[in-house]
Amino acid sequence: MEDFTKAKTMTFPRQVLAGHDVLRHIGNMCKSFNLKGTGLIVTGETTGPIAGNDVKDSLTSVGYDVQSITVRDATIDNVNKVSEFAKQVSATFILGVGGGSKIDIAKTVAKEHFIEFISVPTSGSHDGIASPNASIKGMGRPTSVEAVMPLAVIADTAVIIRSPFRLLASGCADVLSNLTALRDWELAVRLRNEEFSNTAYTLARVSANEIMQNAHLIKPNNEESAWVAIKPIISSGISMSIASSSRPTSGSEHMFSHALDEIAPGKGLHGEKCGVGSIMMMYLHGGPWEEIRTALRTFGAPTTARDLGLSNEEVIESLVKAHTVRDRYTILGERGLSRDVAENLARKTGVIS
Repeated sequence: MEDFTKAKTMTFPRQVLAGHDVLRHIGNMCKSFNLKGTGLIVTGETTGPIAGNDVKDSLTSVGYDVQSITVRDATIDNVNKVSEFAKQVSATFILGVGGGSKIDIAKTVAKEHFIEFISVPTSGSHDGIASPNASIKGMGRPTSVEAVMPLAVIADTAVIIRSPFRLLASGCADVLSNLTALRDWELAVRLRNEEFSNTAYTLARVSANEIMQNAHLIKPNNEESAWVAIKPIISSGISMSIASSSRPTSGSEHMFSHALDEIAPGKGLHGEKCGVGSIMMMYLHGGPWEEIRTALRTFGAPTTARDLGLSNEEVIESLVKAHTVRDRYTILGERGLSRDVAENLARKTGVIS
């Protein structure tokens, strides 16, 4: 009988609390986890007044010493800045209170210092709010690094709906793009015998389908929209922990997005670019690309280069370059797309005109 030697670790949040006015429960939640010592809040100039102060009040009300630091983008310099501050104040747990960049910084520093991390998103801009991965800039190119899974996720819909609706739409587009990431994963399993997790696949697909089916409910200035969207955004992030990889949520559409980061930095949000990429990659897969485009349009996410502020040339160049962004087998193959094929693809799907 052949010996069986497989083993893996899967880490999940111990608690996910989502809904109206839930920030006030953070202090008692931390007590229930038996966290002690000094909590460090990583927040931003905008998100501090919106949510950071309420989180601090909740923690101090139950006796915690709380320190705060304000940062901007998720760069290696800011990671080092927060890491040094965490050391100075002897932080014993860390809370990322803000958008994706603040959460990515906090989870990266938590891993470095071997302390617990709590995710407190103020927007639903992408599925990293509940994943063990972080996207850090300043390491040659935007790089996904292994961080830590949050001990808890506290998503206050009353706070999230106050953020620009564009951010929530971007998060929904990011989750919707799972539909092409999963097709790429299936392709890699068939052609490269890549490791596969049916559980992670199913969770990522269910998350994307929830966004697809509820696209008409996701609207500006409507707290129920945040309620509808935040649950699949969180579960999409958790699928990565189950897979021990970003495979369920990141394929050729993310490679296109990362290529755009290099070719046209600062144009478009991460999820927006993944959504547009997913339209084109689903076309390559021979799948229902028009359904993805319709869903994106329904909740107001970009579907064209013009929507993203991109030129036709930037889209074409990014399509040609996308296969080089990371060593991951997708519908783009090893050689990628020729310029003529890339241009035809973008025109056929209406991304460029």
